[in-house]
Amino acid sequence: MSNLIAALKHEVTRLARKEIRAQVGGVKQAVTQHRREIARLKRELKAHQKKIAFLEGRERTRLGQPAVNQEDIDGSRFSAKSVRAQRKRLKLSAGEFGKLLGVSGQTIYLWEQGKTRPRQAQFTSLVAVRKLGRREAVRRIDVVRRKAKR
Repeated sequence: MSNLIAALKHEVTRLARKEIRAQVGGVKQAVTQHRREIARLKRELKAHQKKIAFLEGRERTRLGQPAVNQEDIDGSRFSAKSVRAQRKRLKLSAGEFGKLLGVSGQTIYLWEQGKTRPRQAQFTSLVAVRKLGRREAVRRIDVVRRKAKR
């Protein structure tokens, strides 16, 4: 009798394992497929990020904008007074200074009042503008105006 019980127990265990394998097999295949898709998307994202960085550098070169080192950004702090001082140094209106940075004149006004702060990309532009002289700033504003007319 104990042989029969052991045989039945062994058979039930074998059938349960077989059924579990059948149920889990589809899930394993789905997980494998999802992992492949995630890896492909990561590779695609990395390629797009490289392309964007290349195109940004090319556009910066085309416009003659100085490249900003990460050290310059890390060592810089935002100050409402410095934004106003930069604008005054270049003898530009808030609207013109905004065109130079790619924001509106109202945004420049709010920065100068200390009511808002620039985003990271805008802050990078602010740091880059510190190196410009008046003539170069006016030239870039003219380039932006010509682009807007197209």
